[in-house]
Amino acid sequence: MRITPAQPGDLAKLLAFREEAAAWLRGLGSDQWSRPYPADRLLATIRSGTVFMLRDDETTAATITLTPDAEMGLWTDAELTEPSMFVNKLTVARTHAGQNVGGRLLDWAADRSHRAGAEWLRLDAWTTNEGLQRYYLRQGFEHIRTVREGGAINGGPRVSGWLAQRAARPADHGFTDETAAPARLSPVR
Repeated sequence: MRITPAQPGDLAKLLAFREEAAAWLRGLGSDQWSRPYPADRLLATIRSGTVFMLRDDETTAATITLTPDAEMGLWTDAELTEPSMFVNKLTVARTHAGQNVGGRLLDWAADRSHRAGAEWLRLDAWTTNEGLQRYYLRQGFEHIRTVREGGAINGGPRVSGWLAQRAARPADHGFTDETAAPARLSPVR
């Protein structure tokens, strides 16, 4: 399997991917991703170069967004001074579930973050999705805190406020990486 940057032409596939994941989550009794994601926002993240596709031949097996930009209102000013990259929208196709694709993508993200000069790979997970939280803990993340609705730093709302991090470090993820080398993070002042 190979990792490539997402292209604007992948927009429909990514939106369908999210719908598939939302339907699966609904079947588990979760309200995660119950609101459609705005296509224009997703297209902007694709164009910014932060969305990546995992391709298994011609099939899209998974997608991940990896960005140096934190979700507003989650991390403290002190935490934001630490060089970090942030995982968003990790989604694995149901056809590739149970094959540790997500874990290997998180290893790829930790490796890419390390190469960019990050100390931490961070994420926020759905506050009520305890299964997902346990998954991230099994993947080596440490729970930092849970930010609940109305309690976000700087006033941001939160339904996805379970915060976790793990060290950014080299990893052997086993994918063919067809992405350009990551840009180095700017020093935090």
